[in-house]
Order: sequence, then structure tokens, then C-alpha cells
Amino acid sequence: MATARGGTLRSQWLGQQLRELRDAQGVLLKEAAEYLQRDPATISRYETGFYPIRRPDLLALLDLYRVSDPQRREALLKLSQDVWQKGWWDGYAQDVAGSMIDFVWLETHATHIMSFAAIVVPGLLQTPAYAAKILRINEPDATPEQIERWLELRMARQRVLDDENPPRLSVILDEAVLHREIGSPEIMASQLTHLAEYAAKPHLDISVVPFRARTPAGTYGSFEIFELPDPFPEVAYTETMAGALYLESPDAERFLRTYDGHKTVALKPAASTELISAMAEKWR
Repeated sequence: MATARGGTLRSQWLGQQLRELRDAQGVLLKEAAEYLQRDPATISRYETGFYPIRRPDLLALLDLYRVSDPQRREALLKLSQDVWQKGWWDGYAQDVAGSMIDFVWLETHATHIMSFAAIVVPGLLQTPAYAAKILRINEPDATPEQIERWLELRMARQRVLDDENPPRLSVILDEAVLHREIGSPEIMASQLTHLAEYAAKPHLDISVVPFRARTPAGTYGSFEIFELPDPFPEVAYTETMAGALYLESPDAERFLRTYDGHKTVALKPAASTELISAMAEKWR
């Protein structure tokens, strides 16, 4: 599903499952509301993810919907707990769009992040100088204070790669990313050196689609795919000037096929690192 305005991704996931369970049992919205002694509009808000459900109400609905499987119940309760749980990223909720808070939550919870970058280096691998220049390019009317706050969030996101149990990060770069000057030659040399150093980490692999490669699997822009632990679905993300779009399985499958297609024409990681290092030297 694509996210709607209102709740977070995880509250929408929980609401979607509650709606499916209610429909499967043939329970009307007003019947569920009477069972909880609540207004039908409240149940509707639970199901749209506009308002997260509390644990007592969730337990009652699971009984009403005859969800007896212990694993299914535990998964839904875990999801409900995660809906309410706050993370460090929520401290930036007043500074960025809600879609970015969802994005940071996905980065923090993912077991595997797959990224295709057609224009610039992905945020998790950007140096501060490179990231600051991109923020100023994309938000020319922002104040210095706003840029500083957004940059702070971007750098804080990168800590996930140094966690005790970091996600696997697989990045495919179009070769144009290595040639496109962001800021200055000095910034580019530092950024590409940083990329080459990170490519040596065991949980990272970076591949480059060279100019001489045959046509990639698609000519659309950059995107990310997040593999998450149960009970969460696989999620694809792409961003436009009109806003961010999140798609969960099975709608995310097209992104995965495109990613795999790009990988078939990309250089192997070792050859990619050599190319990145060579380009860093050219920028010096």
C-alpha cells in the first residue's frame, strides 16, 4: 500500500491487519465499536492508522476476531508496542516531514537495505560536507538553522551502520554519481574516498553500473528497498518533488526486480571499489 496522510507506516500496517481480521469474521464496524464500547469512528481511525490502538483494545479485538494462534497474536501485539514506542528520531519530528521520520524508522529496523542511486550518493554514506551541499541545493529557501538541523539528522542516521548488529547495506551507484560534482573537487575527493573505505566493511557492498554497461533494468530514478523482520512487510521507497512514496509487498516486487536487473549489469564490488578509488584520485 502507499502511505496516506495521518498515521505512521507501522500504525497503518496494524490498522490494515485489523481491518482484514474484522472482514474475515464478517464483523461490522458498529459491532466492533459496541464490543469495545467505543464510537465507530474510533474503530475506523484504528483501521486507517490515523490513531494507534492501545493494548487493552487490541487484545479485546483479537478475541472478538477469534485470533487464537499465539504467534499471530504476539506479532500483532509486538507491532502495537512498536507503534507507541518512541525512538531518537522522533526528536526531529518538528523539523522534517513525517515521511522522513518513517524513513529513519525503516533504516533503524531493517535487516537489509538495498539502494539504487542515480544522482547522488545515498544519505547513509554521505560525508557532512557533501550532505550539506545537497541539502542547500534541494532546499534553497531554508535557513542556516534548518540546514544545520537536517544535517544533524542525516549524520545521526549513519550511526545505524556502526551498531552492534547493523543492517546489511547493498548499494548500486550509477557511474554518473562518481562524475557529478557536488560542491567542489575537494568535497568529491573526500566523499569518494569515504565510499571506498566503507566498501571494505563486511556488512556493506557497493557496486557501480558503468557507462559502458548495457541498458539498465529501468530508466527511473533512485529508490530504496527495506527488508524488515516479522511482522513487518518488505517496503520500497522512492522520492519525488511531490513527496515520498512507500509501497509494501507485493507492490514492492517491481522495485526488487529492477534492483536485481541493475545488479546484473553492475561491476562486482571489488572492481567497483577500484573505480571509486580511481575517481577519488581524479578529483584531487
